[in-house]
Amino acid sequence: MNDKERLTRFLARMKQLGGLDEQEYARLNAELDRVAEREGYDARGRFRVAFYDARPYDIESFERCNAERYAIHYISAPLDRETARAARGCKAVCVFVNDLVETDIVRALAEQGVELIALRCAGFNNVDLEACATHGISVVRVPAYSPHAVAEHTVGLMLTLNRRLNHAYVRNRAGSFLLDGLTGFDMHGKTAGIVGTGKIGRCVIEILIGFGCRILAYDTHRDEEVAARPQVEYVEMDRLLRESDIVTLHVPLFPDTHHIIDRAAFDKMKDGVMFINTSRGGLVDTRALIDALKTEKIGLAGLDVYEEEAGIFFRDLSDRVLTDDVLARLLTFNNVMVTSHQGFLTREALQQIAQTTLDNVAEFESGRRAQQLTHCVRAQ
Repeated sequence: MNDKERLTRFLARMKQLGGLDEQEYARLNAELDRVAEREGYDARGRFRVAFYDARPYDIESFERCNAERYAIHYISAPLDRETARAARGCKAVCVFVNDLVETDIVRALAEQGVELIALRCAGFNNVDLEACATHGISVVRVPAYSPHAVAEHTVGLMLTLNRRLNHAYVRNRAGSFLLDGLTGFDMHGKTAGIVGTGKIGRCVIEILIGFGCRILAYDTHRDEEVAARPQVEYVEMDRLLRESDIVTLHVPLFPDTHHIIDRAAFDKMKDGVMFINTSRGGLVDTRALIDALKTEKIGLAGLDVYEEEAGIFFRDLSDRVLTDDVLARLLTFNNVMVTSHQGFLTREALQQIAQTTLDNVAEFESGRRAQQLTHCVRAQ
């Protein structure tokens, strides 16, 4: 007996019992289809997203923007080989800067039916884009959230290091109100070298112009609006390194920018220069930085990123021994300030990250794929 014959006999029997007619059956069947849990959707018909490396501030901002539109499964652990299986039943995963999205992990995600990787950050150097293309996984990002957040954190590091605000705070809390060793310098009139004049770099330039700084800028793509400012001069990298009192990095991490600041670059800088990196840890050869600090080539260093930060930043390791010898050495310098990739952490930036990420998911759910997605990232 085929399905049509079975349905005919079933309806005939139901009519004899004075029960279900064909119209009522169709209505109930449509209702069952509507509430049935489809692959990648929950029982309420909401698109399921596995959200890795979820912190309380992430959850708060995404829940506010989401308003139960999507079924977000928050996972406190980062994405790696062990946790990839937690994405089972989800068509999308949402990851951050230190989640590992290498070839074998991409393959594992694809085998579980994942079709979208939504980065809630601008950088995508942690994603194997070629593997994603091979397995038919679309990748999207948040190209800009609040450049002011990172720029202001950058200048905050400069001011804290320059005026020794961290040391003054600790001293005063301990009851010592001496000023010895807290002497800084006027930012006014100093030369600041801005490496990278994208959205964040431009914001840093605007702030430092307000302090009365002279700006030397370097970028492979000259911004004419920035160049038009009388306080700004675009120069070659070598000149920027030689003449700047402050050097700050604002470029993405690509193969050609990896260790853009190496031993040779430090050697070209002024003695006692202030060095800031709030962009990506891999831009700097950290061992070379340590040597430059030891020789006092670098007088002050502020870092919001570190090239081996995965597994360290965004974690509470206060009850463990820090096994990263390079970071441990950095933390011994009293003229170095390390913050754990918190430059993005403002209410406004978190709101924009959540909104853009969910908009990216909405585009994918509507049927767009790969380059059809507004903020698609593809292998070049």
